[in-house]
Amino acid sequence: MGTAHERFCAGAMVSETEIERRKSATIMMVDDEPTTLDVVEMLLRDEGYERILSLADSTQALDVIDRERPDVLLLDLLMPEVGGLDILRSMRAAEELDRIPVIVLTSSSDPETKLEALGLGATDFLSKPVDASELILRLRNTLSAKAYLDRLAYTDELTGLPNRSAFIERVDLALRRARLEGSRCALLRIDIDRFKHISDTLGHGFGEALLKTFADRLTKRVAEAAPGRRSPLLSRVLGEQFALLIPGPDPADAASRTGHHVLDALSDPFVLGEKEFFASCSVGIALTPDDGEDVESLLASAGMALSQAKRAGGDALGFCDDSLTARSRERLLLGNQLRKALDRGDLELHYQPTIDLRTGRVVGAEALARWQDPELGEVTPNRFIPIAEETAVIDRLGEWALDAAFRQCKAWQENPTGPLSIAVNVSNTQFRSAEFVARIREALEKHDLDGRWLVLELTESAIMEDPDQAAEMLLAIKDLGMRISIDDFGTGYSSLSALKRFAIDELKIDRSFVMGLPQDTESVAIVRAMIALAQGLGLEVVAEGVETEEQLAFLKRHGCHRYQGFLCSKAIPASEWPAFLATFE
Repeated sequence: MGTAHERFCAGAMVSETEIERRKSATIMMVDDEPTTLDVVEMLLRDEGYERILSLADSTQALDVIDRERPDVLLLDLLMPEVGGLDILRSMRAAEELDRIPVIVLTSSSDPETKLEALGLGATDFLSKPVDASELILRLRNTLSAKAYLDRLAYTDELTGLPNRSAFIERVDLALRRARLEGSRCALLRIDIDRFKHISDTLGHGFGEALLKTFADRLTKRVAEAAPGRRSPLLSRVLGEQFALLIPGPDPADAASRTGHHVLDALSDPFVLGEKEFFASCSVGIALTPDDGEDVESLLASAGMALSQAKRAGGDALGFCDDSLTARSRERLLLGNQLRKALDRGDLELHYQPTIDLRTGRVVGAEALARWQDPELGEVTPNRFIPIAEETAVIDRLGEWALDAAFRQCKAWQENPTGPLSIAVNVSNTQFRSAEFVARIREALEKHDLDGRWLVLELTESAIMEDPDQAAEMLLAIKDLGMRISIDDFGTGYSSLSALKRFAIDELKIDRSFVMGLPQDTESVAIVRAMIALAQGLGLEVVAEGVETEEQLAFLKRHGCHRYQGFLCSKAIPASEWPAFLATFE
């Protein structure tokens, strides 16, 4: 017989919009007849509706409607204790429920009852027993009309985002659910720095174009920051201000991570017409329940945190101290400072020598980021690298490191006071970028470099996340003349069969395996196996973290090709390399 839709629409195709609308719509039914509930639910699921709430006890109806806020209510009129007309009357008297469409299901043929229901705001009628085709058609039309009215009432015309009214209504519902589930939420207020000055200087039209472009970037960044989790709610709430609600089990960490993605949305220049310029934004964060338990109090607390970020100079996150753990507070502080350090040029690269075990000569160096902050002092990589990786700052840090290393490599080519070859670490997020190979190509051209003097160090996890794409990218990088090294080998999940398919040149044995040599029998077995594996694949082997002569002798005896470690030298600034080479040689 086919589905109800097929019966009344004779083979017509359902549009993608209609399919998505059915999947996302919440349909609630209130009827004291269990058979009717079962039949209607079966019909709806057959047509692709997934979120269906069925309720036989009409005394609970208003509480459930208030909590769930369905997109459409299918309501029986004749029920004991609380009738459909009573429910409808209460809904239309409540501002927050007044806009919910109600399709009345009734076996009553009394015209006075139908007129009373229409007078109370019923949207449509369906007679019992329910005709499947008629049900689906009326429900489709009701949802289409609701979507149109919602766009008019709840959508910001300029950006296409939900407006303040929609945000407050949806946040109120999300907070109710969070309290019932015992979870928490984070609310972020986002403001473009010095927007009024930009708009006054470049014109109102330019300001509107900036808001629209920022909203597009913001939507993309927020989605990137929350893959696989409950979707954050983003809205334009006032002028140049946006707001974002993040539900979840650990909102403080999610807010920190997402906040940095938001800041990064303005890191690239804006090109509007023939004008190109840079802008920044500030973010204020408030968390439930410490900073408020309702929409208005959370917005006020996030507003105070936003003011704090602006007083710090903008392009920063602000937060209410009481709501954050010490770990989250450090993440926010370091994330803010790291962004400013990149802007000020406070970071520099140091270079750790790589020694050939066969000749004893320096054959290269690995570029490693170092940070001396004017306020925090020396910030070690094991503190700021994880923070950068959890936020969008890792993208800027990675691009800066590539550019600085390429520039130094060119300088040493022209004035050989350092190693000819430099290895640069590439983060997983950098490698995942579709533009990564193009950026490498542009950097080589910018610094007029031959790729054979450069090594890109990738982690096992970076290439194993999408092996097919990684294999293509590695071949493209090899075409540029560069070498590929797998860093920290042994800490990931690579297998012999996996490594064979990739165009790589060397494996770096992680320091955690080297430190046990030659006494620890497990370390000995693992390192010997790694060296044998690499030799079998025709790859060079580099050992990291070599600190003793005993470790060095073991590695040399078992065929390791090169090493790095404090036994030779720590990572040193480029300015100290001439003295190091003179002493080492």
